[in-house]
Amino acid sequence: MGSSASRFDGKIALVTGGSSGMGLATARRLLDEGASVIITGRDKARLETAAAELGAGDRVLAVPGDAADLGDLDTLTAAIADRFGRLDVVFANAGTGAFQPIDAVTEAEFYRVIDLNFKSVFFTIQRTIPLLADHGAIVINASFAVHRGSPGSALYSATKAAIHNLARTVAAELAPRGIRVNSVSPGYTATPAFYAEASPEMQTGAAASVPAARIGTSEDVAAAVAFLASPEASYINGHDLQVDGGLINVTPAAMI
Repeated sequence: MGSSASRFDGKIALVTGGSSGMGLATARRLLDEGASVIITGRDKARLETAAAELGAGDRVLAVPGDAADLGDLDTLTAAIADRFGRLDVVFANAGTGAFQPIDAVTEAEFYRVIDLNFKSVFFTIQRTIPLLADHGAIVINASFAVHRGSPGSALYSATKAAIHNLARTVAAELAPRGIRVNSVSPGYTATPAFYAEASPEMQTGAAASVPAARIGTSEDVAAAVAFLASPEASYINGHDLQVDGGLINVTPAAMI
């Protein structure tokens, strides 16, 4: 990993939604670069499997819980305080996809997605701020969907837009403590959730719409999160980093 291998030596990082996909890849990246990492997830068995896969002994703490449940968040912060005493990095990654026409969204689905994509991020940040060391870093997982409108994604895109703006607002609020808050906006990314939630047609057409001619990997996103959380990004604050292979800003030659 070269010169970046020790960027997080002695640092303590929290990754919500850390049992698979982008969360698990980010936890692995931070561990590889020297951090101790706390991972969370609602499925205890999957979380324990992820922790075993990560290895690293006492440098990994797996705390099962729902990031949208304030009681679970209080249990999480108590466990972090007991084991490590502080946090240096928070990757608010927990969330879900939700794709249906606006007239098909029920009230129950509305609140389910709001809870998972917005409430969980908001209160994860609120509850971890007292543990976060001055000059620490928060990274929020948003989505390329905040940068364009697509049919069938009104609810999902609205929740991601909310946390996209939350990053900027909290960046202003925490600036006096030197805490930086940024977001990443992944494009199409090969995760278990993508293959579970995207239609076969979307999966087939995704790579063709990306100038990089491929969909992203969880490791692509993990590298971006690690950069934003590292000292190398010490002058980057309130920024959204698109990790999308040019999806939003570049038109593939085949589409011209």
